[in-house]
Amino acid sequence: MRILGIDPGYAIVGYGVLDYDGRDFAVKGYGAITTSSEAHFDDRLGIIYNDMNELLEMYKPDAISLEKLYFNTNHTTAIDVAQARGVILLSANNHGIKIFEYTPLQVKNSVVGYGRAEKKQVQEMTRSILKLKEIPKPDDAADALALAITHGHHATSRVFGLN
Repeated sequence: MRILGIDPGYAIVGYGVLDYDGRDFAVKGYGAITTSSEAHFDDRLGIIYNDMNELLEMYKPDAISLEKLYFNTNHTTAIDVAQARGVILLSANNHGIKIFEYTPLQVKNSVVGYGRAEKKQVQEMTRSILKLKEIPKPDDAADALALAITHGHHATSRVFGLN
């Protein structure tokens, strides 16, 4: 199964692509879609949409693992991230790719085994699970890989009935 993990944003959209056979992960690529703060917001959404289409055509994932949006204290930022998520969802839908959403708590539990793990712990475990020499950069790419790992674990779990 090929999984595309996405850490959504409007300045940086982290992505990570993994193949998973139910036992081992193989990293196929990771990085970030970036947009300039100087660009009009509509143009930034267009860049994210177009770059997502390119990623989907290049990697041809079977599933997308996306961080579930949660509101913190900055509602304006959350609304902008929600709009970026919308174009990501549209791109996936247009390519017929199923999307699975996970909360930060689910990612921490899946990758580290502890729901209150710190970001650095998640990144280090992601590096270890994927047998990488260094923690992937930018942080958004590391987060996207953690999301892909989470889906791999969930999709092959008998508990979730997807095996």
